[in-house]
Parts: sequence; C-alpha cells; structure tokens
Amino acid sequence: MSKTVFLDSGSASIQHLCRKDKRFAKLFSMIGPISYTTYEGGYAFLVHEVIEQMISTRAAAKIYARLESLCGGSVTVERISALSDSQIRSIGSSGRKVQTIRCLTEAVRDGTLDPAALSALPDDAVMTKLSSLHGIGDWTAKMYLIFVLDRQDILPFEDVAFLQSYKWLYKTGDTGPKAIRAKCRKWKPYSSIAARYLYRALDCGLTREEFHLFK
Repeated sequence: MSKTVFLDSGSASIQHLCRKDKRFAKLFSMIGPISYTTYEGGYAFLVHEVIEQMISTRAAAKIYARLESLCGGSVTVERISALSDSQIRSIGSSGRKVQTIRCLTEAVRDGTLDPAALSALPDDAVMTKLSSLHGIGDWTAKMYLIFVLDRQDILPFEDVAFLQSYKWLYKTGDTGPKAIRAKCRKWKPYSSIAARYLYRALDCGLTREEFHLFK
C-alpha cells in the first residue's frame, strides 16, 4: 500500500540533516517542505526500473507508457506473460531488457521473488535478493528500497541524477563510491531523505545555476 510522507522543518530527518550538513541546510532553505508518495506494485516498479536502466527518465516514461498500453493499462505478471518478445521490443526496449523482464516475471511466477515479502527484510537482504536476478543490480535494488519500501538510509551513488546534484551541491568532481560514502556519512540514518532533496533540486532546475553556500 502506498503512503504519503510530508517533510518540513519539524521533521526529525530534516532537523538532523540540517544540523549535520550546512550544505544540506542551505539546500533545504532553497526548496522548503516537500511531500512524496511511495510506489504501489513492486513488480510493475521493477519492470519500470529495468526499462529506465541507462536511458533518460523522459525516454523511459514514454517506453513504459507504451508497455502499459500493451498491457491494457496495468503492468502485471499475467499480462506481461501473455506478450511476445517482439511485442515488448516493439515499444522501444532492447533485447537485453526484454530478457531481464522475462526473468523477473518468471521469478515472480515461480515464487523465487515475492515482492510483497520484501518489506519484511532488512536493507541488505533486499539488495541481495533483487541483485540475484538476471539484469538487476545495485541501482535497481536501491531505487526499490527508496521509492517502494521507503527505507530511510540508502545512498544511491550509482544513480546519474543523484550524482549530478551531488557534484553541484559539494562542488566536486570526485564521484567515486568511497568519496561519496565519506562525504555523506553525516547524513546517516537519513541518506534517502537527503537524496530525495538532491533529486528535487535537479527537478526544480536549481542545478542550472552555481550553488552558493552563503549567498
């Protein structure tokens, strides 16, 4: 079931992040309160994220909309199973992604993966479970943890959008995992919340202008 979360200056996560990170505090002053709604339907979300791998969000949205149309408006295991590989490729998806969607679908059908059961697992176990599937790696697993399960302490340093805002906020070109983990250690245990603000900065167009801490 989806839920809507509101974040403002009274939220424990925002208070912690602003106290620990002056650059985040400045970012919060620029964006202000936000709300977000978690995604419902773990299987459909994973299919969407497979489609989004290595392409822009806008392109992925168009391709996924075509897939929804092929599925009669709702992407489900049963409706994907009824489609041929050529039908799925016809929406603009690569053969590799078709194979990944097939493997994901079969894993749900045979019980290897139960998306509903993932909510009861700790973060590391969810990562391991999802990453064991063909074509699904850490990026997809982290997106699931953040946007479906609403886990609070996920650092998505594999994500291009996150890295774009991270470089802007910290004025750095060092985007290696080790450097990001060290820089963002202060965010714990609310790394996902900080990441949501970095995503929002990109969506709002703030990253088009230079970040000034004291301006």
